[in-house]
Amino acid sequence: MTPEHAIDTVWFGWLMSWTVAMFWANRAEKRDPVWPEIVFRVLLCAGLILLFVTPGGPHFAKTRLWRLADTSDWILVAVTACGLLFAWWARIHLGRLWSDLVVKKADHRIVNSGPYRLVRHPIYSGLDLAVTATAIHRGTVLALLGGLLVTLAFYLKARREERFLRTELGEDAYDAYARKTPMLLPFVRV
Repeated sequence: MTPEHAIDTVWFGWLMSWTVAMFWANRAEKRDPVWPEIVFRVLLCAGLILLFVTPGGPHFAKTRLWRLADTSDWILVAVTACGLLFAWWARIHLGRLWSDLVVKKADHRIVNSGPYRLVRHPIYSGLDLAVTATAIHRGTVLALLGGLLVTLAFYLKARREERFLRTELGEDAYDAYARKTPMLLPFVRV
């Protein structure tokens, strides 16, 4: 198996398992408006297409900017897997409060343990790490642009989630959590 096949296999396995787990969640009591979600989905899909699909277009956009040694490529496969495992740890820790939409669930509360002790949005952090490693591995302008779009999409969704959760769970409680826990990068307060 090549690093290219391995990275695709890791992503495919994550996607299949994540899709099955979508059915394991409490019912939503309140939803954020749909238009910001559409913007997120468009950015995310565009980024993923650029990252994983090599469409037609200018030759320079598909040309690899660098070629890494096999060892470096395998390290990037491992980093991708670690990012996806971190996202899974967060998903499992969140349990039935998880949703792919910005919603308030039945019995919703601030979760500040497990990976949520390290960052406020560990699912997005893990996915961003995996996307970044994959983009570096692919090494094309399109893959790098795709990685940036996916990262931007998750950043915007995280900001939207924070505004929603402040309103729904209490500004004082959420702000207290936000003051002691970084948003997306451990040890980096932004």
